[in-house]
Amino acid sequence: MTDYGEEQRNELEATESIYPDSFTVLSEQPTSFTITVTSDAGENEETVEVTLKFTYVEKYPDEPPLWEIISQENLEDSYTEDILMLLQQQAEENLGMVMIFTLVTAVQEKLNEIIDQIKSRREEEKQRKERETEEAEKRAFQGTVVTIENFLSWKAKFEQEMVELKKKRQKEEEQSGKGKLTGKQLFERDHNLDTSDIQFLEDSKQCQLLLLFYIQVAIGCLLP
Repeated sequence: MTDYGEEQRNELEATESIYPDSFTVLSEQPTSFTITVTSDAGENEETVEVTLKFTYVEKYPDEPPLWEIISQENLEDSYTEDILMLLQQQAEENLGMVMIFTLVTAVQEKLNEIIDQIKSRREEEKQRKERETEEAEKRAFQGTVVTIENFLSWKAKFEQEMVELKKKRQKEEEQSGKGKLTGKQLFERDHNLDTSDIQFLEDSKQCQLLLLFYIQVAIGCLLP
């Protein structure tokens, strides 16, 4: 007949010697104790940590002990669910044998995996931000790409603005007293001045945009 009490006392003594700095007995009837499990140090010496509470049942180890997570540090709640499921799996696989060391070791390995995942996630986030910054700088350097479509759209808008400007100038000159000139003189003066001004502005602006368009087309042909 199995002496459950003897097996439990022997394991309790061994567990205390293995985890002297993180083992604490809470009660003797029933036997209950805690073990704090900490991951290896990750980035910036950061760690994740859980404190597990175990309680022996009468027929342990033929029946699994009770366990719960009573505290955690730097650990998201979603990970605690994974740890509880891991404990359940390990307990089922080790029924009939004292298992506290096995359970704690499994949790220790899980915490190390978690700290690696946290590090990888932060590295991915860092790389994503760097890519976004590079793309933003690239767009700022390139400016707006001139295409035939947006050039023609600009040209139509520019011509409309010139017509409005001409009308505005005519109205201002009429209001300032230039209307005293004969109709022929006013027409010839305004027509010649406005036409020359508008044509100069239009030719200059179109030349600049056409030049920019051809440069960008040439760059686009050279790029892989």
